[in-house]
Amino acid sequence: MPTYEYACSTCATNHEVVQPITDATLTICPVCGDPGLRKLFSNVGVVFKGSGFYRTDSRDKKSDSAASDTKASDTKAREPAKKAEAAPKTSAPAST
Repeated sequence: MPTYEYACSTCATNHEVVQPITDATLTICPVCGDPGLRKLFSNVGVVFKGSGFYRTDSRDKKSDSAASDTKASDTKAREPAKKAEAAPKTSAPAST
């Protein structure tokens, strides 16, 4: 059930009320009993959960596997270069 926020124009109090959507809007303040209660509206927080919210989720599986194959081959091509850089450098023996 949604939570609605109400404000009383007579006693200047705010109230949060959990009520079903089908219920009528409250008009009488529970604190002072005056009929000056009005509903406040604010932004709604939206949370996207699950798949289907990203551009890449709508692509077919064939293009995803082809893209991952390309990334894997790029990584393999770079590995020998990294190993060559990581190899210890040998210095020539000093001649006297």
